[in-house]
Amino acid sequence: MPELPEVDSARAVIAAAALHRPIADVDDTDRWECRPHGPGEIRSALLGRTLSEVHRRGKSLWCETGGVDGSADAGPILGLHLGMSGRIVITAADGASIEGGDYFRDGRSAAEQADAHPEWTRFSITFADGGALRLFDKRRLGRVRLDPDIDALGPDAAGIPRRVFVERVPRGHAAIKARLLDQSVIAGVGNLLADETLWQARIDPRRPVDELSAGELARLHECLVAATDSAIRLGGVHTGEIVEHRHVGGHCPRCGTELRRATVAGRTTFWCPKEQT
Repeated sequence: MPELPEVDSARAVIAAAALHRPIADVDDTDRWECRPHGPGEIRSALLGRTLSEVHRRGKSLWCETGGVDGSADAGPILGLHLGMSGRIVITAADGASIEGGDYFRDGRSAAEQADAHPEWTRFSITFADGGALRLFDKRRLGRVRLDPDIDALGPDAAGIPRRVFVERVPRGHAAIKARLLDQSVIAGVGNLLADETLWQARIDPRRPVDELSAGELARLHECLVAATDSAIRLGGVHTGEIVEHRHVGGHCPRCGTELRRATVAGRTTFWCPKEQT
């Protein structure tokens, strides 16, 4: 499941391989993935343009568009959201595939899966050089839209300043894990990153936010930034220290205590009952 680190990988591959390539065609016929736009609406807006810049906040990606000649002829913003299973696959002019993120576990690359299951490509851009950008999404939970509204998103979890973190997180009485998952508070934290961060900070995911001390909030902020940076550097949230132990019968990799499992904020949650208090 893509979280901030995987989406950042998709941003990086778009930046490296999809910018400034003239757009020759667009397939936006998937009414669900491209809602509320009708078939052809995104295509008409993008034909003859290029993707000029790519940005990310939290789990949301968006591309600015411009003229083919690099002029200031700014076009619409193209928003891309990977949902729970989406992946960006870009084909270079020579036919080589470049993928963003690494979170499919069946032994085949996303490019191989996309080639084997063309029906799971929900949106695509074909460039004039013959290459393409594809949104491969088996579960059809991603989203493509023009001029997306990102104002509702909180600050990005990667590098959020401590001052901003401690101002936003302890408001109200929600469980700390629920607050970390609230994209309007902090953008980008998903289920695995939340469990990893709370495990590193030794904080029970069920603790009400207004009961956390200033020291605990400072430690939680430090662990969030560290866990996010590590996951980006190593290739995804699956590289977290606790992630492979998140199963029934799993044990804390620090102290060996059997992990506890419950549902917090509607998400399956694992934590160490001895160390996370």
